[in-house]
Amino acid sequence: MKPIICTYCEGNDTKFGVFVKEKDRIRFIRAASVDVYTTGAKGHSAVDALQMLDEDANIQLDGSDSGFLTEEPDTPSVFEGVVNSELAGIKLQSSNFVTILTEPSVYYHVVSKKTTGNASSVTQEILSENGDLKEKKIDRDTYGKVELADGSTLTVYLRQDIPCFRMLNKLADFNRQTRSYKIVSVKSAEVSLVNFVAKKKKFFPDDYSLIVYIGKEYSKLIFMQGRKLKHIGSTLDVGTVNLHSYDVYFSKILLEMENGGIPTLDNIIVCGEDVTENLILSFYGTFPETNVSRLDYDDVDFSELHDENRSNISSFTIPIAVALEYFEEINKQYLGLNLLPAYIREEQKRFQFAWHGFVVLIALFAAAALFTYFGLQYNREMSSLNKEITIQKEQKEKNLKILSEIDNLSRRINDFDQTQSILDSVTRGTEVWGNFLGKVSNYAATKKNFWFRSLVIDETVGAKVEGHSLSKTVLTDLTAHLDSALLKSVNYDPIKDKDAYRYVLNFKVPK
Repeated sequence: MKPIICTYCEGNDTKFGVFVKEKDRIRFIRAASVDVYTTGAKGHSAVDALQMLDEDANIQLDGSDSGFLTEEPDTPSVFEGVVNSELAGIKLQSSNFVTILTEPSVYYHVVSKKTTGNASSVTQEILSENGDLKEKKIDRDTYGKVELADGSTLTVYLRQDIPCFRMLNKLADFNRQTRSYKIVSVKSAEVSLVNFVAKKKKFFPDDYSLIVYIGKEYSKLIFMQGRKLKHIGSTLDVGTVNLHSYDVYFSKILLEMENGGIPTLDNIIVCGEDVTENLILSFYGTFPETNVSRLDYDDVDFSELHDENRSNISSFTIPIAVALEYFEEINKQYLGLNLLPAYIREEQKRFQFAWHGFVVLIALFAAAALFTYFGLQYNREMSSLNKEITIQKEQKEKNLKILSEIDNLSRRINDFDQTQSILDSVTRGTEVWGNFLGKVSNYAATKKNFWFRSLVIDETVGAKVEGHSLSKTVLTDLTAHLDSALLKSVNYDPIKDKDAYRYVLNFKVPK
């Protein structure tokens, strides 16, 4: 569970309490009391606080550095620097803040009857009955109510301008955070203190009890009847820093008893900055028949605190009371006031939209979902078509390959036909020439006295044969033996000592 940082803004004094819950155990791990303007941590002055931070300048928190040490002592950054030093080691950005407010940041108004309806209707009813409330600068949207012991209703309003919220924003800016720290709840100090006392003390239903909370500059008188709130007295401008005598409490208590219709006091519970024996004995002396006691804090483990804070644990009574109440709310054991303003809720949202903004956002998501769906559908179709195209391309390549093989075969077949025709023509020519040469060969075999020297194909005369013969008669017989042969010339051409004749014979080329 995230750490809970209870911030109690009481005048110039601001108290910080860091709580962690582990299983059923609540640990109070860090406590700090810082004065906004005049005092630093643990009662030191602002100058002392700067000197203390200068000695421990290496302490850094949530990205903060020691740059504020160069500021003047009266600058606002001194306060943020002291707070960072006191809360060193706590991850503020990942913690939940619970802001605790008291007067004048909250305004209490008693309604003589039980209120019904929503905040706006109740506020309008109260404004119509009380003219002075119209002049108060209150946030009419931030409203809470508590049932009092006599059946009437205590209404609680926030002021419009809360310094404690500004302080947390400045602390976030000091630590260079883009977003302010998360405030999960805003509590009323008086109401939460009454709930805490009601759980710690055993009161009879008709007992009248007084809670005296003493602060540094202010004190509170809260009256109870039984276990319920009866009356919240006006804030006293006295505390541990300006108190000179306890008598001022006694006179003020008697006045508030008269204003709240409280006849007697059965119990007095003291808490806050001063719970000394002198104070208790003074109350015993003024109210001898009243049971005066302090509060105990056995529900919280504060062993991790510094010795100084443990010895003065009563000064953190209100942060402890609020922390216990908040953890009970988380566990659904109790439903208390939560005065968290609407504008802070909106600022802390990741998406700061009104209701129509969420409608538009939902419409955008729906449109995006539809576009995504149709896009996926189209992508699937495109993927299927791409696969089909790939298959067709592969088939086309196969077909082209087959067509190429067919063309090769066709060319080979065509070449074969042409070759065959050539061979056929050659064969036919060979047969003709064979017949012609056969006739010549047969004739030459019988005569054996002539021969061919050359055979020339002439386009003008046809075939021209030149040769020699030993007899003219053989040449005339050869011409007669060959069809269409013409003996062109016969010339005497002896060969060595023999008579011989050179002849030229023309005949048509056989088809």
